[in-house]
Amino acid sequence: MANITPIKKETHQNIKIAAERDLAHVANQHIAPITAPEYSQAATSYPVIIVKDQGTERYRSVVMLGLEASENLYHKKDSWNAVYIPQSISMAPFSLGVDPDKEKTLTACVDLDSKFVGEDKENALFDDEGNFTDFCKGVQDSLGRLYDNEVVNEKFIKELVDNDLLLELELHINLASGETKKLVGLYGIDEKKVQALSDDKVLDFHKRGLFIPIHAMLGSAGQINRLAQLRNLSESTAKVNAIRFAPVTTEAEK
Repeated sequence: MANITPIKKETHQNIKIAAERDLAHVANQHIAPITAPEYSQAATSYPVIIVKDQGTERYRSVVMLGLEASENLYHKKDSWNAVYIPQSISMAPFSLGVDPDKEKTLTACVDLDSKFVGEDKENALFDDEGNFTDFCKGVQDSLGRLYDNEVVNEKFIKELVDNDLLLELELHINLASGETKKLVGLYGIDEKKVQALSDDKVLDFHKRGLFIPIHAMLGSAGQINRLAQLRNLSESTAKVNAIRFAPVTTEAEK
């Protein structure tokens, strides 16, 4: 269990963070949050998709790390099979949380139970005078950028929803065994509706830079083949023969 707590000099004066940290905490994670400002970089390695939280109407964007729950095809014991690592997972053992001393204020937090945290590690959070070290200031800056990116992402997804640009998808997987699987609850961007946007809307989207994440997400769909390749190179016996995204069709469309 994680023990996430706001960083305070009164209680964390002697806490230090390991200089070398791995990504073992997501070894069994098949998706990871991603924000719109990251799409272009993420699209070079991962399929970028949108999912909807169960029981709510809230959409969020993620990268696919595996083809089934608890499968991470990018994680290896001593390496990561992609150049870009999503901000949401690279910040461990740090995260943003609510400051108990300041209402509605976010602050930097640390997981005290993480194997990267301890008094015997290399990077101190506070100096001898009780001031934040440059290392800790760098962490706070990175968390601040992550928060800003999450705000941008919320606005971007709202634009997609408000302009009816989301397309519900299914992922069809044909296994070498002859078995077929279908993943549902996925959303992408409807390219036809993007092309049908009015001239005024196109100009508006262009000026606000919205086409950058739109085209990045559309282009990332091809990375599903990378997931199939990584599965086939892994020790899994469920090898993939074919894989593709397909729009969900309604009864009226069939």
